[in-house]
Amino acid sequence: MSERAGRSEKKRAGSERSSAGDPARTLELLWREPGQGGSVRGPKQRTTVDAVVAAAIEIADTEGLSALTMRSVAAKLGLTPMATYTYVPGKAELLDLMLDTVYQRMPRTDLTGMPWRDRVCAIAAENREMFDRHPWVAYLPTTRPPLGPGVAVKYEHELSAFDGLGLTDLEMDSALTYVLGFVNSVARIAIDTQRAAADSGMSDHEWWERAAPVLARVFDEARFPLGARVGAAAGQAHDSAYSAEHAYRFGLARVLDGLESLIEKSSR
Repeated sequence: MSERAGRSEKKRAGSERSSAGDPARTLELLWREPGQGGSVRGPKQRTTVDAVVAAAIEIADTEGLSALTMRSVAAKLGLTPMATYTYVPGKAELLDLMLDTVYQRMPRTDLTGMPWRDRVCAIAAENREMFDRHPWVAYLPTTRPPLGPGVAVKYEHELSAFDGLGLTDLEMDSALTYVLGFVNSVARIAIDTQRAAADSGMSDHEWWERAAPVLARVFDEARFPLGARVGAAAGQAHDSAYSAEHAYRFGLARVLDGLESLIEKSSR
């Protein structure tokens, strides 16, 4: 690979995360007035930033991030590719706008008066539904989140699930990160399971049925007694090796138990 091609490849890889573009320009776009278009210079504007973002989200939702390019967005809007850059500087900034818009549109449960466990469960459910609606979000690294209004309102709402429990500000932030990390992990496995079934044309049950005769010949249960026993129990319970629904319910209960220990310690 040439040095130029290598730089181009690194640039493309770097743009597949949040906050990969110019931070000042991105913040200006994120906090623009509702309905505000792109540049005021040049010919009369044929669309808006909001329309570009909506088209991009639709492409990512239906075809995945791999199908999302400035060219594909332009085609969906009936624009030339160059015209799209009038509204958004590039894909890196577009991803931030998409993510912040998805966050802003998330339904939010009224947490007033709810026990803290119910509040945390509501936050987890909201994010699980968001990943189900927009699977690409689960795979977009957000260690540098887009600091837009959608992120702000999401963060404020979700922190309120831990407010008034005696936790320090750092513990509240860490507890929220812990919950969201768990939900993201389970969501990704659920999405991968769905994609595997779609790509192979076989359900998990059908896949295991195909593998069972060969596995019976090569797998020595005497050598791996725990794996044989526990794996059989899990397979019988889930009709496959894994159940995203069970993993979510079981894992969230353990997350809540861990947080309860922290909250009780803080209250003491």
